[in-house]
Amino acid sequence: MVLKFNHKNKGNLFLKPIELVKLFLFLGLFFLLAYFSLNNLTYHWQWYRIPQFFGTFEAGDFIPGPFLKGLVVTLKITLLSIIFTLFFGFCTAFLRLSSSFTANFIAKVYLESIRNTPLLIQILFNYFVLAPIFELSAFTVAVLSLSLFEGAYASEIIRAAILSVPKEQWEAALSTGLNTRQAYLYVIFPQSLLLLIPPLTSQIVSLLKDSSLVSVIALYDLTMQGQVVVSNTFLTFEVWFTIAGIYLTLALAIVFVVHILEKKQTKFKLSLDRR
Repeated sequence: MVLKFNHKNKGNLFLKPIELVKLFLFLGLFFLLAYFSLNNLTYHWQWYRIPQFFGTFEAGDFIPGPFLKGLVVTLKITLLSIIFTLFFGFCTAFLRLSSSFTANFIAKVYLESIRNTPLLIQILFNYFVLAPIFELSAFTVAVLSLSLFEGAYASEIIRAAILSVPKEQWEAALSTGLNTRQAYLYVIFPQSLLLLIPPLTSQIVSLLKDSSLVSVIALYDLTMQGQVVVSNTFLTFEVWFTIAGIYLTLALAIVFVVHILEKKQTKFKLSLDRR
């Protein structure tokens, strides 16, 4: 089967009839396989019990359930980790781009040690070795471990985006009297931003999903709360499908927001190019 790409129709929301038929056949086959697979499980589904784990009302007051409590912890970890991931990413990228041998050596040691060891091992090492020494809480260990891990990958994305800017732009920026910091800030970084957004978005989504690993250090995030509910109720499939749906919703929300920002950035760049 040969796939043909038509770039002229990009963004067209209306599909041809034959494409609609293909789409419905695919969806029909998918749901048919899912239906027979779930029926063969001989599992007694109890979806009606799931809403109570999001929250309940008592005497007119809303009492958050374990899912909402875990979601709050997951969001806190993710948001803080995103900030520190960008910090570690930019710092490491600039160290790699530096002409200093020491700076390059430090950056490479950090990158190779982080990217070539599993995140789970890093979390356990930080919790059982570094946390007692520096008196770090489980929450701090979670944020630090995720930030260091994702920051290593983000740094290479940032470095590649900066290097994609033509050398002539550097020469033009420096010839106007700008120093290196000003050239980065006003010339190089704005041009690399459009190339930076898509891969960084994927990295942020990966960070969100990887945050589920912090449950191994007894941090009651969304995944840990799901484990507790499963152990208490034996609603294995209902709980894990719900947890997966929450992560999926959060990831799609991140992609949607970044997509809007990317479109605005593109329009802004086009308006500048026309001037």
